[in-house]
Amino acid sequence: MALPPLDTPSDSHPLPPLPPRRTLFARALRLRCPGCGGRPLFLTWTRMCPNCPTCGLQLERGEPGYWLGAYFFNLVIMEAVFVAGFVGVLVATWPTPPWTLLQYGTGLLMLLAPLVAFPFSKTLFLAFDLVCRPPTEEDYREPHEAARRPRPAPH
Repeated sequence: MALPPLDTPSDSHPLPPLPPRRTLFARALRLRCPGCGGRPLFLTWTRMCPNCPTCGLQLERGEPGYWLGAYFFNLVIMEAVFVAGFVGVLVATWPTPPWTLLQYGTGLLMLLAPLVAFPFSKTLFLAFDLVCRPPTEEDYREPHEAARRPRPAPH
């Protein structure tokens, strides 16, 4: 569903209703737009489109420091992975846990977990923000496909 350009009156096209919370977060976990389920939201693993290519929802909702919430989500995910991994190995190998493996393994895990969780933390925070602060007309732009670099022709 395409929304009108910004210069048209808002009474002619009402805003799309938000889906239930469960749907918002399920879509976010699949790296889709929490509002409509559209994709792709990411140009690369770490670079997000400015708005949803399907519904036009702005993915950065116009406040300075907006993504600090996503960084917080990433930190929580990283700490949960650390605790689950550490306690899981500790319980599975008790009474002789492999301390060296735990020392180096959890360090490596702490380096990789934030990179793996990065896009998920951004979409999950967007879903959380939509629950706390439903979108207004200013949060939508005319949808457009994400620009991709053309591949060079083979020689």
